[in-house]
Amino acid sequence: MSEEQESIRHPVAGRLLRVTAVATAALAIYQIFNLGAYTGFTMLTSQYIYGLLAMMLPMVFVAIPAGRGRRVNTTPWYDWLLALASIGCCVFFIIYSNEAVDEGWEYMAPQHVVYISLLTWAIALEATRRCGGWPIFVVVFMASLFPMLAGYLPDSFAGISTPIDLVAIYHTNSDESLLGIPSQAFANLVIGFLLFGIALQRTGGGKFFIDLAFALLGKVRGGPAKVSIFSSGLMGSMSGSVVTNVLTTGPLSIPAMRKVGFTKTYAAGVETCASTGGVLMPPVMGATAFVMATFLDIPYGEIALAAAIPSALYFFGLFIQIDFYSARNGLKGLPAIDLPKIRQTLKEGWHYIFVFAFLIWMLLFMKQEAIAPFYATALLLVINQLRKHSRWQWQQFKEFAEACGALFAELTGLMAGVGLIMGALAVSGMSGTIANDLLFIAGGDMLVLLIMGALTSFILGIGMPVTAAYIFLAIALAPALINGGMNPMAVHMFILYWGMLSFITPPVAIGAFAAASVAGSSPMKTSFVSMQMGSIIYFIPFFFVLEPALLLQGSATEIIVAITCAVGGIILIAGGLQGYLPKLGDLSERGLLHWPLRILFAIGGLFLAMPYNPYVPLTETMLFVLSFGLIFAAIGLTWIHRRLAPA
Repeated sequence: MSEEQESIRHPVAGRLLRVTAVATAALAIYQIFNLGAYTGFTMLTSQYIYGLLAMMLPMVFVAIPAGRGRRVNTTPWYDWLLALASIGCCVFFIIYSNEAVDEGWEYMAPQHVVYISLLTWAIALEATRRCGGWPIFVVVFMASLFPMLAGYLPDSFAGISTPIDLVAIYHTNSDESLLGIPSQAFANLVIGFLLFGIALQRTGGGKFFIDLAFALLGKVRGGPAKVSIFSSGLMGSMSGSVVTNVLTTGPLSIPAMRKVGFTKTYAAGVETCASTGGVLMPPVMGATAFVMATFLDIPYGEIALAAAIPSALYFFGLFIQIDFYSARNGLKGLPAIDLPKIRQTLKEGWHYIFVFAFLIWMLLFMKQEAIAPFYATALLLVINQLRKHSRWQWQQFKEFAEACGALFAELTGLMAGVGLIMGALAVSGMSGTIANDLLFIAGGDMLVLLIMGALTSFILGIGMPVTAAYIFLAIALAPALINGGMNPMAVHMFILYWGMLSFITPPVAIGAFAAASVAGSSPMKTSFVSMQMGSIIYFIPFFFVLEPALLLQGSATEIIVAITCAVGGIILIAGGLQGYLPKLGDLSERGLLHWPLRILFAIGGLFLAMPYNPYVPLTETMLFVLSFGLIFAAIGLTWIHRRLAPA
């Protein structure tokens, strides 16, 4: 929720957000910890999700204005009416949930249920519009109406036309729409991690990680830019939002970069790329990763573990580029006197590292991803209250609860809208046939299908939230790639990564525009610098989808070889992009050989990092020969130029 929306929030709305946040967390704890075994009342999944919707959907209308900036110290009557209607609809489905299951309401329901379902559908659409804006509303609205028009489309895209009453009851009673994977992931996984992330930020975790980054890296070559990578990676893991990450760490890292000689545009580009990668950094990767775990029906800890190497390679690529750029331009770090001391920083914030380690231990070793964030949040708050200098007063607890309520409400609206897309594809029969249609269009060529998927992910990432884009492609594209023999984890991670690229790629580049506003640079120039800086991320998804060993899916030997080749390739690609390599120095000093050398090193690095795969028309030997041939040719040209150059 934006600061603008918070500034025009009615005081009553703030109090309601606090109450509903506590009630939502309590309901989630009751269900996830299976407390029903002790009370004698166990909720059905539909009752639990509608219980959450009954608390959070009304908050969308109470806390988020119908139009930008319209609300001034009051909540209009129609917003209260929508809030009451949403409560009424959700409570109705809670009361009659057993009857809905017994009588199969998702296929046939009484007429009054149809009317309530139509009203719930309309309320969910309006909640989606307020939370996601007009672009995602248009997509969700058209998609949710698709089942009624599916029979009139061309044969290759045609589905089963379904009357509006059947579509409505399917949206509200099936496990494929409002009660589907997005809402299930939110209810069972996301709530706990949101609590943890907000608690970490509001107890001072963000400041600690930024201070730690400055203490460790501030004085090295190009230090402030490397600080941006470190701090944004950790902050993004907390916030799950690229723009929030930019606006949190950017005001500190960008001025520090400017102080040691980075241009405004380059500093903003570094912050954009670092913040984008932060959302892909385990252990907390944002809502999309939790939805992915639900889609694949595997523990979230496995998703976080698989994402570790690709995100590390991405940040390594950024780090190396910054180091090479700094060396080429003679940029230094900050004076040690201006930096926080490592010992003092760790003394004040050791407990943040301890809590993070505790969370990772519960995720990866105890395999308790659903309850882990609740324990981690409780541990963090207890430690915080035991420390005099950071102890919360009652006001801080109220602010924490209100922030949780606002974020819960916003994500509830988005998850409801994305669920409508899933329901529409399921009821029309398209979710089962669209994969075959895509395979037909690609001519059965997996590499062509991958490129189609990358472009589609990118385009959808421009117009809708990453979670919505991911879910659409997880239904439409992923089955086609998996049926073609690709690793399921790699396919879903591929879709996630390419959906994120719109944050750094022109012409949209929302993350770059946010960073440019902080740095005072040109948004479009910043987006092009971001695209160059983050170019590694365009290749990494292809690397791991063709070589799942990079997702730790393979033998130890395969994993080590894949990582080693990827690291070597990234160093060479970074050298080509930045025009600098250790021992060879500034490649621009090679005269006319400047650009040929950069191209040779970049392409050689690409072939070195590229994994052998039957979908790529190059054998392992050919990749080896091409890579080392180009690298040795570049080194040979550099040596010849050095010998012939005048002393």
